Amino acid sequence: QVQLVESGGGLVEAGASLRLSCAASGGTLRRYAMGWFRQAPGKEREFVAAVTMNGDTTFYADSVKGRFTISRDGGENTVYLLMSSLKPDDTAVYYCAADNRVGNFSGNYYRSRHEYDYWGQGTQVTVSA
Repeated sequence: QVQLVESGGGLVEAGASLRLSCAASGGTLRRYAMGWFRQAPGKEREFVAAVTMNGDTTFYADSVKGRFTISRDGGENTVYLLMSSLKPDDTAVYYCAADNRVGNFSGNYYRSRHEYDYWGQGTQVTVSA
């Protein structure tokens, strides 16, 4: 099984930037589509961004589009979420997830947390006013 570990979270002021990383232990992510989700206290886990297996297509939630960028390195060992112009509403625990289904699907597919097979433990992002 693939093990995912997120890192890069922290406490920042509004307008700052952070880059989150998601690394796989004991394997490679090259065969997986990857997604980022977040969960704030009292709220359901929500979609943030996703990238297809080959890294050729990305998807974003409307709330982060234009501010966040998902990417994967050349070897597809690590997936990143670059967050810019952070707002207090971005405060949440951020999770990365891996989908082992082979193929290319619609944007709605990647937005559903139920499609993902493996999850990291999350990294806290807190944005002050």
